[in-house]
Amino acid sequence: MAEADHKAKDIDGKITDEDIARARAQIGIPQVRHTPTFNRVAGADTMRHFAFGLVGDDNPLWHDENYARGTRWRALIGHPMYVMTLGQNETPRYSEEHKKLFRGLFRGVGKYLVSTRWTFYRPIYEGDVVYEEYTTSAIEEKQSKFAGGRSVIDSYQALLADRAGLPIALREHSLVNAERRGSKEAGKYKDHSRYTYSDEELADIDAHYQREERRGATERFWEDVEVGEALTPVAKGPLTMVDLICRHVATGMADGYNIGPMRFGWKARNRMPAFYTPDDWNVPQVAQRVHWDERRAQDLGLPTGYDYAICRFAWLSHLVTNWIGDDGWLWKFEVELRQFNFLGDFQLCVGEVAGKRIEDGHPLVDLALRAINQRGETTTFGNATVILPSRKDGPVVLPTAPAEMRARSARLVVQGAKWQVRA
Repeated sequence: MAEADHKAKDIDGKITDEDIARARAQIGIPQVRHTPTFNRVAGADTMRHFAFGLVGDDNPLWHDENYARGTRWRALIGHPMYVMTLGQNETPRYSEEHKKLFRGLFRGVGKYLVSTRWTFYRPIYEGDVVYEEYTTSAIEEKQSKFAGGRSVIDSYQALLADRAGLPIALREHSLVNAERRGSKEAGKYKDHSRYTYSDEELADIDAHYQREERRGATERFWEDVEVGEALTPVAKGPLTMVDLICRHVATGMADGYNIGPMRFGWKARNRMPAFYTPDDWNVPQVAQRVHWDERRAQDLGLPTGYDYAICRFAWLSHLVTNWIGDDGWLWKFEVELRQFNFLGDFQLCVGEVAGKRIEDGHPLVDLALRAINQRGETTTFGNATVILPSRKDGPVVLPTAPAEMRARSARLVVQGAKWQVRA
């Protein structure tokens, strides 16, 4: 019985030197994405679903075509991070040599998304098609306080371009690979328990939701911004199962693994059996269940399930887009997670103006961002650079991507078209 239980937990995967060497050899090689993009074409409904499900943002700029037509964008646009649900990857099948590099790295090891960095160049409109080039950009080995031992940080870059070969956005993100038994034995969260709120605390959370302020159609001019100015906080939580379900409404279930329900699940289990492990009743379950399955989370030394990293990435962006209004542009955005956000936890997204300047003719404002939980702990740090309209120079002029990125985007689209013809 003990042996069967131990097998069910499946927490003994190890990080090997061979895995690290293969991961480093992948750097710069365009990767095949075996899972179709969640949205092949940008659509009004999927734009709304994204803002609703992941961001929890009722801004009419993402939801109401009639409202959006009256803004400077002249039509409904997607939330800045909506582009992550797009991106057709046309990289051809690997050569025999590359197949060996990309086969089954870090199996049985926990993988946690910990940071993101975005640069946005243009909005997404209904009908847009996006193409993606996805590469490993860095591999770093280090000791992990959470895992109590060896870990590897792998970083990736996704270049997203439109049909004309012009850059839309650049996404860079990093994940920590940590040995699961090490995280359990390190016991960082062994004394952590679900938080019980008083009626007064819940009333205070409700008051934050009530006080949320969206700039909307009222222009925020660069000249009027003062360094040190606080952004009106945005409340998120307490985190519930509904929030996790809605995250998948926004972005789908696949997450690069092409999992799904019923027959889709059966096909996925046959294609990648290592991604599934048996639960306490010997039912094969996806690795992602750690987010909602308390038993599985506890196998890994965690008290309960937790959010997806992209939730807090999106929540801090909500703070920014509320502040800049319809006429501003979120240009650069980065977020780093420092602690888990467990089921039942509350996050208050706060920020302030850290600086302002004119650069290449763009009136820029730098924002310092944080998310603070109900225990007063800062779980998340972020920064943003936004472009605001100017009383002197007029409306926002969208930024231009560097020449090297424009050339990469053009090659990406042209090569993809040739690969499709050959296929």
